[in-house]
Amino acid sequence: MTAELIDGKAFAQQLRARVADAASRFHKDAGRIPGLAVVLVGEDPASSVYVKSKGKACLEAGMKSIEHRLPDTTNQADLIAMVEQLNADDHVDGILVQLPLPGQIDDKAVIAAIDPAKDVDGFHVVNAGRLAVGEDALVPCTPLGCLMLLKDRMGDLTGLEAVVIGRSNIVGKPMAQLLLAESCTVTIAHSRTKDLADVVRRADIVVAAVGRPEMVKGDWIKPGAVVIDVGINRVDAGEGKTKLVGDVHYDSCAAVAGAITPVPGGVGPMTIACLLANTVTACCRANGLAEPEGLTA
Repeated sequence: MTAELIDGKAFAQQLRARVADAASRFHKDAGRIPGLAVVLVGEDPASSVYVKSKGKACLEAGMKSIEHRLPDTTNQADLIAMVEQLNADDHVDGILVQLPLPGQIDDKAVIAAIDPAKDVDGFHVVNAGRLAVGEDALVPCTPLGCLMLLKDRMGDLTGLEAVVIGRSNIVGKPMAQLLLAESCTVTIAHSRTKDLADVVRRADIVVAAVGRPEMVKGDWIKPGAVVIDVGINRVDAGEGKTKLVGDVHYDSCAAVAGAITPVPGGVGPMTIACLLANTVTACCRANGLAEPEGLTA
C-alpha cells in the first residue's frame, strides 16, 4: 500500500479563497474590511518571517494587516497596555501576539489580557474552556487545520479511533477536544506513554505533534490509517546542509498508511489560512452577522 498524499498547500489555497469571499461580503455589509493586528516583540528571525507571511496573506485575502513591532527591551506592562488598546479598537477584529516573548514577559499574562472574542490564536483560557464544553470558540489554528484536512479526506469521523501524540495546549489538547466533538474515540499519548507503538497501532487517525524528529515509525501504523504530521524539525542532512522533517518517518509510514501529510506542504500552510479564517469568524460574531460556513469547527 502506498499512502495518498494529503496536499495541505492546495487545501489552504482553497480555504484562503473562501476567506477572501467572506471578507468581501463583510465589507459590503459593514462598510469596512476585517482587521488583524499582529504584535512582534524583538527580532527573532523565525518570528519575523512568520509575521511577514501573515501580513502578506491578510492583504491577499482582502483584509487589513496591522503590525506593531516592539523592541526586545519592552516590559510586560507596556505590552499589555498595547493589547488593551487593540481590544478597544473597533477596527481590529483579531489580535495575535507572536510567541515566543522575551524572558522578562510572562506570555500567559499577555494572552490573558487579550479579549477572548479577538483571540484568533485560540490560546485564551476562555476559548479553551468553550472548546472543552462544546460551545462556540476561537479554535487554535493548527488543530483546526488538521481537522479540516481529516474531514476533507475521511468525511464523517464518527466512531473512529484517534490517537493524538502530544499534549501541548497549542496542538495536542485542542486537537483531542476537536476529535471528541466529532464523536471519535480519542487517546492522548505522549513521549512517556507506555507501549506507545501499541497504542498508536490501534488508531484509524494518528495526529503526531510531539516535537521529536521522525519518532513515529511505519510499524506503529495500522494499515490504511490516516496520518497527520504536525511536526516541523530541522535536522542535519550532511555536507553542512539541513532539511525539514516531521514527527513521522515519512517513507515507512507512507508505505502502510491510507493517507498522510508531507512535511513541508502538509499541515504548515493550513495554520496561516486558519488564522485568517478565525479573524473573519471573530469579525462576523462581533458584528452580529452570520458566520461563514466551513471556516471553523
